[in-house]
Amino acid sequence: MRVVSLIIFLALGLLFAVGFGLGASIPRKEEDKRTCGYKSCTKSDPDKINIHLVAHTHDDVGWLKTVDQYYFGGRMNVQVAGVQYIIDSVVEALEQDPSRKFIYVETAFLWKWWQRQGEKKRNIMRNLINEGRLEIIGGGWSMNDEAVTHYHSMIDQYTWGFRRLNDTFGTCARPKTGWQIDPFGHSREQASMFAQMGFDGMLFGRLDYQDKNKRLKDKTGEFIWEASPSLGKSANLFTTMLYNNYGPPPGFCFDILCQDSEPMIDDVDSPDYNIAQRLESFLNYVKNQAKYYRSKNVILTMGGDFTYQYAEMYFKNMDKLIRYVNERNGTDYKAFYSTPSCYHKALNEENIKWPTKTDDFFPYSSDPHAFWTGYFSSRPTLKYFERIGNNFLQVAKQLSVLTDQPDTKELQLFREAMGVMQHHDAVTGTEKQHVAEDYARLLHHSMRNGEHLASKALNKWALKQYVPKPPEFHSCLLLNISSCAPSSDNSKFVVTVYNPTSQPLTTYVRVPVEGQTFGVRDFTGNKIVHQVVPIPEQVQKIPGRFSKANNELVFQAVKIAPLGFQSFYVDKSGPEFEAYQGDQPAYVQTMGGEYYNISVDAQGKVRVRSTKAANGLDFEQTFKYYEGAEGNNKVFVNRSSGAYIFRPKQNYTKDLPNTGTFQIFKGPLVEEIHQVINDWVSQVIRIYNGMDYVEFDWLVGPIPVKDKIGKEVITKYSSNLKNNDEFYTDSNGREMLKRKLNYRPTWEVELQEPISGNYYPVTTKISIQDENNKLRLSALTDRAQGGSSLKEGELELMVHRRLLSDDAFGVGEALNESAYGEGLVARGQHYLVGGSLTNLDELILREKELATELALRPWIFVTPTTESFKEWNEYYKMRDDGWIKPLPKNVRILTLEPWKDGEVLLRLEHLFEEGESPKYSVPAQVDLKEVFSGFTVQSVQETILGANQWMEDLQRLKWQPETNKVGDSEDSSSDDSSLLSGVDSTSITIRPMEIRTFVVKLAHGTKFTS
Repeated sequence: MRVVSLIIFLALGLLFAVGFGLGASIPRKEEDKRTCGYKSCTKSDPDKINIHLVAHTHDDVGWLKTVDQYYFGGRMNVQVAGVQYIIDSVVEALEQDPSRKFIYVETAFLWKWWQRQGEKKRNIMRNLINEGRLEIIGGGWSMNDEAVTHYHSMIDQYTWGFRRLNDTFGTCARPKTGWQIDPFGHSREQASMFAQMGFDGMLFGRLDYQDKNKRLKDKTGEFIWEASPSLGKSANLFTTMLYNNYGPPPGFCFDILCQDSEPMIDDVDSPDYNIAQRLESFLNYVKNQAKYYRSKNVILTMGGDFTYQYAEMYFKNMDKLIRYVNERNGTDYKAFYSTPSCYHKALNEENIKWPTKTDDFFPYSSDPHAFWTGYFSSRPTLKYFERIGNNFLQVAKQLSVLTDQPDTKELQLFREAMGVMQHHDAVTGTEKQHVAEDYARLLHHSMRNGEHLASKALNKWALKQYVPKPPEFHSCLLLNISSCAPSSDNSKFVVTVYNPTSQPLTTYVRVPVEGQTFGVRDFTGNKIVHQVVPIPEQVQKIPGRFSKANNELVFQAVKIAPLGFQSFYVDKSGPEFEAYQGDQPAYVQTMGGEYYNISVDAQGKVRVRSTKAANGLDFEQTFKYYEGAEGNNKVFVNRSSGAYIFRPKQNYTKDLPNTGTFQIFKGPLVEEIHQVINDWVSQVIRIYNGMDYVEFDWLVGPIPVKDKIGKEVITKYSSNLKNNDEFYTDSNGREMLKRKLNYRPTWEVELQEPISGNYYPVTTKISIQDENNKLRLSALTDRAQGGSSLKEGELELMVHRRLLSDDAFGVGEALNESAYGEGLVARGQHYLVGGSLTNLDELILREKELATELALRPWIFVTPTTESFKEWNEYYKMRDDGWIKPLPKNVRILTLEPWKDGEVLLRLEHLFEEGESPKYSVPAQVDLKEVFSGFTVQSVQETILGANQWMEDLQRLKWQPETNKVGDSEDSSSDDSSLLSGVDSTSITIRPMEIRTFVVKLAHGTKFTS
């Protein structure tokens, strides 16, 4: 894969260290002295309003500056921010007074700091954590976005952050609370994952201004989030909406960055003495905040972006604030240093009954004209690069386990690069251009490391006998622009296809080649059917594409075993099936197969008719665009569309000038329509033989802006379905949520932006259903995009955007991406799947299989060779079924990676929601000894989702809802969700939407003893 933008080939200087493992505890003598966690909390006074002052800093892992620039304090002219100085200063200030507390969030920065400290400084930090005075909150590698992140990567980035914390500091650094103060809207899946990670609660800052006003009025700013209908109470999470986002009360920012706050001056002889005045102002604010909440505990977030670079300044003033509040005669207030965990513990002890919530917090608007729905689609190439990065990270981790490779530094750096990419100003596309390029550099470097790891593993796996110079198994990272030098520049090469999924995989393989005459042999030596299809001219002309390839070689790989591989030998020889070129008779205007019939009309609309759906499913596809609004951002109605905000100038789309043509190419494996809309939009529509979906391979850019108009390009699929203004979108790639036009489940919404106010994040899938005619249509995406169903029967997805004005939410640049001196070109894929609801089980299963394949693609390795097929086959295996047996169709391996002390981390996931499918939404039985058929399973022990606590040790705070639902139990987990300690207890049950996590000790047997 390749981001079509500048990628700098440099390495990130991160180091590796080891420490405590999961479950490893500090010796009992030391453990008894620790006062971390709830033991460190100041006791609230039930007769007073308790003011929890939470000292914090919000440190973006890249935004206006790169990760390194933020850490080291570079480019202070861009932003005054240096994280190393913040942590230094906080540690020093905490040492000065044992009553002070502080929280820290971003493990990426904490780890970077830790590596550069001497033992004295390290011991100080250990003690602060053990005493509960420095509390780790959130604990992920970064504070991830919640709209455009995939749950696979979200779980990974928390797991790695937790592991660094656990290994370095032990159990006192285990987070208890989620801290999502800055993401631009909040997903239900995030809350569900936090609950499964053992968190007692979460606090967040941003929600729709109308929603916030209603919650303040109704005192529903704190609630129990029922985050999964499938998982029940085990996925419920107590959640706090912060009153002032994450800033301090106005006038009470005591940081060196603040210009509008007076210090606490307590010298009575000074003409500037202000304690009485300051206390009155402060307590009036507290009193006002308290009236909107149900508790006698009030939380104040004393910090902000990159605050505490001179921590003593902030703490000294808060010391005085606390002192004088508490010394005030007849005070009804008690002020003290606290943490979010201590705040939630105090609320829990009040035994209040709380309201509940079952939906999510999208879309988020901060004013009537600012819907933060543009970032769902911003920087589409970076979004794709991140998705492919996760794909390859899973491949590298799996191959490391399967070939008995240790957990290497290269693999750890890869995990960390992907953790950075989840940050809410990274994958979102809401960073400055040079920061986006640095993210790409970081991920590209890690993927090259992953390529080295994978090649080494495959050499070990496939080698039959010793060879003095093993070949390289190259990963073609530019396949998204149909470029791969190992296949296009060599007359002989071997294509190795690895299947990272948990089911046997039959897939079509496409590799770029030069020329048209090839022979392809499978692992048996038999020549197999293949096809050569021309690469569209528009793809060949993508700026920055330097490749000889003018065609793609297509062949089918049949039934690759789960976590297994097959190799194919290719050489330029022998007859081939001729590609159907563009000289077909004029009357040939359609293509089709077993499932669909497709044509293009005179206006350029692609028309698709299902030949299988009982009630006749038809849809057409077109490209449109919105003009981006431009204004001075001084008042709401002058808000511009930008990196964050989607705001069309008019509430309708505009047609693209259709000046192009189309050609149809037919062969035994694939039929394609190559359609040119105009000189900056084109696409290929594909139907593969035997495959029941339609692929739309779109290419957009450079978006022209010489007319001084920013454009936001969508693809629209218009069907004959009657969906009654309802549609469904996924939550981070997992459970689906129902959406309804101009509607919010928890308040009466008023929309002045009817287009952007109905846009939702589509991480992997958007669907509509026609209940009367029993039809369903779904669009599956290869990256996160914004989408909606704005008219009856329609699905629309935003594929690319180029704008000429900033939206004034901080990034300070227009979203006007360029590469190689031209506007950015983006290429991507949608899979359209339709069918009858009378066959719902298999239709939903097929959607999930295709969504998995788009997110976890079969990985293609290409190895140039001078050897004949016979010679290659003599030295290398060309197929191996791996060591994994197929799982039930409703279960898959989510995680398989090297862990610690020779153990591996395994996650099994149930793919179906409760009630989603009569056939597949049922518990599944899995025996781990049977799954790992090529290994000996020596021990299995279950952990919570984040792999930082044994399941048997999990204890969470219990919260009381206002109403209890019949059938709810405290924990939906079964009896076997506890410790699994031996090989005789490896049979488990996994229920709909469960993810179960295990640390497994495996013996590889004699596979690699040679």
